[in-house]
Amino acid sequence: MQRLAPGATIGILGNGQLGRMLALAAARMGYRTHVFGPEADSPAEQVATDSTVAAYEDEAALGAFADAVDVVTFEFENVPAASAAYLASHTQVRPSWRALEVCQDRTREKQFFASIGAATPAWAAVNSLAELKTALAQVKPPAVLKTARLGYDGKGQAKIRAASDAEAAWQAITGGHAPKANGAFAILEGFVDFKCEISVIASRGQDGKIVCFEPSENVHANHMLATSTVPARVPPATASEAVSIATRAAEALDMVGLLAVEMFVTPDNRILCNEMAPRPHNSGHWTQDACGTDQFEQMVRAVAGLPLAAPMRHADVVMRNLVGADVNDLDRYLTDPAAHIHLYGKKEARAGRKMGHVNVVTSKKS
Repeated sequence: MQRLAPGATIGILGNGQLGRMLALAAARMGYRTHVFGPEADSPAEQVATDSTVAAYEDEAALGAFADAVDVVTFEFENVPAASAAYLASHTQVRPSWRALEVCQDRTREKQFFASIGAATPAWAAVNSLAELKTALAQVKPPAVLKTARLGYDGKGQAKIRAASDAEAAWQAITGGHAPKANGAFAILEGFVDFKCEISVIASRGQDGKIVCFEPSENVHANHMLATSTVPARVPPATASEAVSIATRAAEALDMVGLLAVEMFVTPDNRILCNEMAPRPHNSGHWTQDACGTDQFEQMVRAVAGLPLAAPMRHADVVMRNLVGADVNDLDRYLTDPAAHIHLYGKKEARAGRKMGHVNVVTSKKS
C-alpha cells in the first residue's frame, strides 16, 4: 500500500458539507486537506487547511491543485470527465475514474448492477419523446423519468402516472430543448412497491479489504433524505444480502474509498438496487456518533493507505436532516444529551437546503 505520512495533504474535489466532514476527519488523523470547488466561503473551505475556488473546468487551477496535494479524492462525483482525467494524469486519484464514470450515469449503474447479479426496478433508456412513449409500453406507469446524469435530491425528475403524462414529463426534464446525443439522456424507471428503503456504506482499502457498515433504514420527504434509522427493520438475511451487494459492487469497481448503495426492500424482502455514490453519503452520517469509526474516517484511511477499522456499532441511532428552517429549531436538541448536532456552516437557511443533521443515540445497541 502507498501509505501517506502524517502531515501529507489530501486533495478533496468538491467543497460542500461532505468535504467539510471529510476534512475534519482527516485533521483528526494528522493530515492536511486542500479543497477545490466553485463556491467561496463553502462549508469545506471553512475548515480545510487550504482551498482553491475555481470552476471544475479550469485546467490551470486543476494543475496547481494537483501539484499541491499528495492524493485526490471526491466529495462530489458529478465533475466533468475531462477534469477527472486531467487530475489522474498529474497525481494519484482515489477512487478511480472508472468508478466515477459508472456512478455518474444511471444507465451504466443499472447495467453494472446486472453485471454483479443485483436486481433493479424495471427500466429503459430514453433519448426522445418518441422513445419515451415506446418505453412506457414496456415500463408501465406509474413510473418516473430521470435525467441519466447530474440529478440528485429529486432534481431532474418527473413522475408519470399515466401514458398521457409523457409529453409533460419530457418537457419538464428537457426544458423544451432537444438533448445532445451523448449516451442515453434519460432513464424511465417503474415505481416500486417497497416496504422500506435501505442503504449500505462500504469501504475498500488499497489492499482490497472491504468492510461495510450495517444497513440504515431511510425515509425520504420531498425527494430528500429525512431520517436514517439503525438498526434497520429488515430480517437478518435481507441485511446480509444488502451487505453482500455493496461488497460485490465495491470489488467490481476496484474502489479505493467509499461506496454507498441505495436499495429498496419489497414486501417479500427482495432487494432492488436503486443508485450508488462513490463518496460519503447522507445516509451514512449516523456512523459519526454510533460507531467507533465513521464513514469519513474510513474514507481517509482508504485513500491514505491505512488499514480500515472494524465498523462496529455501539448504540442505536436516528439521524435527522436539518433542512431549511429546521436549523432555527435547535433548542430541543441542544438540551438533549442524546442528541449530537452537526452544522455545515451555511449562513442562509433556504427551503430545501441541507443545513446540518442531528444524530440522536440511545446508550444500548439492539
